[in-house]
Amino acid sequence: MKRLESVSRRDFLRGSALAGAAFALPTIVPSSVFGANAPSERITFGCIGVGGQGSGNMRRFNSKKGGSEVLAVCDVDAGHREKARNSAGISSESSYNDFRSLLAREDIDAVSVGTPDHWHVPVSIAAVRAGKDVFCEKPLTLTIAEGRKLADEVKRYGRVFQTGSQQRSSSNFRKGCEYVVNGRIGKLHTIRVGIPGNNKQCEPTWTPSPVPKDLDYDLWLGPALWAPYHTQRCHYQFRFFLDYSGGQVTNWGAHHLDIAQWGAQADDSGPVEIRGKGEFPKSGLFTTSTKVDVEYTYANGVKLLLKTGGGGTRFEGSEGWVYVNRGKLDAEPKSILDSVIGPNEIHLYNSNDHKGNFLDCIKSRKDPICSAEVGHRSSTVCHLANIAMLLDRPLKWDPKAEIFPGDDEATRMTWRPRRSPWIL
Repeated sequence: MKRLESVSRRDFLRGSALAGAAFALPTIVPSSVFGANAPSERITFGCIGVGGQGSGNMRRFNSKKGGSEVLAVCDVDAGHREKARNSAGISSESSYNDFRSLLAREDIDAVSVGTPDHWHVPVSIAAVRAGKDVFCEKPLTLTIAEGRKLADEVKRYGRVFQTGSQQRSSSNFRKGCEYVVNGRIGKLHTIRVGIPGNNKQCEPTWTPSPVPKDLDYDLWLGPALWAPYHTQRCHYQFRFFLDYSGGQVTNWGAHHLDIAQWGAQADDSGPVEIRGKGEFPKSGLFTTSTKVDVEYTYANGVKLLLKTGGGGTRFEGSEGWVYVNRGKLDAEPKSILDSVIGPNEIHLYNSNDHKGNFLDCIKSRKDPICSAEVGHRSSTVCHLANIAMLLDRPLKWDPKAEIFPGDDEATRMTWRPRRSPWIL
């Protein structure tokens, strides 16, 4: 297998020109699982990626009292895999290094995907094609084009899909957005989103490190371009590499920009213009922006401003504002907070338990609160910011065609080159 260099900011711009292959993801899928009916009682799970957030998701889905049970776990890190296996109380025969082996099991109804971001879509599409329903962590995608592919595959195979942007299942976020869409702040004109700076710092100089014996590093890289191993490359720090993620823009942005989309009533659309300035590392391994300042414009004139610093989402209108963050809902005038949304007004999707909503929808076969389409659209807003900062020039975006009209260079950046055999 040819070894390719790791993606730097400059490589990202140049490498995007290589994009454009057809989807040919290898799978091990028995034909009997296609079109499987939703389970009527206990929902059985396989958990793929069980370090960090993935392990928390596994514990929630391993609840016989809650109507679900974990039958298998998968992780390319043997340490994570063994810890998860013991936590779930399953045998070593149900512990896998390769997700395709887990997906071949006909006794699994659904999977939880908690891998690094660059694996979200390949694993999810393989799961959907294997007849599994999917709960996948945020940010849903690494690129815009693969998000469209995933949303279309979910629809094609009739699967239930929940994106892990769990703020939508919190009452204060729902209430805040309902105040906005029902005109409590007058005509919406500006949305402000704050995200934190990087919480990990990269070493200014580095040399390759030996690959730990318990890590299948080649499979960890998967579709990403080959790069020498270093301790800062894998696990939590992966989010600060353009190869695998998009920094805090896709990390916290996948939460707060998702709420901005909800309040702007843009779950099936997005902005039409983007301009952004970003600061990028000049040394070390990390390649994602360390500081962001991005302005989006929607077709109705609403401005969305994304900046480093603070947190949460603030909606500003002609007659007041609403601010929402985890554990906080504020408004001006304060009387907005006492407002009751009437029966003839707009009531947004009401979920008070994100994973419970997913389980309920597996049984009802209805769309959950944060479907693949919603997750794709919110992730797209994140990716648009990174593309604008990398190109450092104003961009126009067509949210229907999902291209940058008349801008081939920018449109190529909606995709990424990928290693064989993980071609999308």
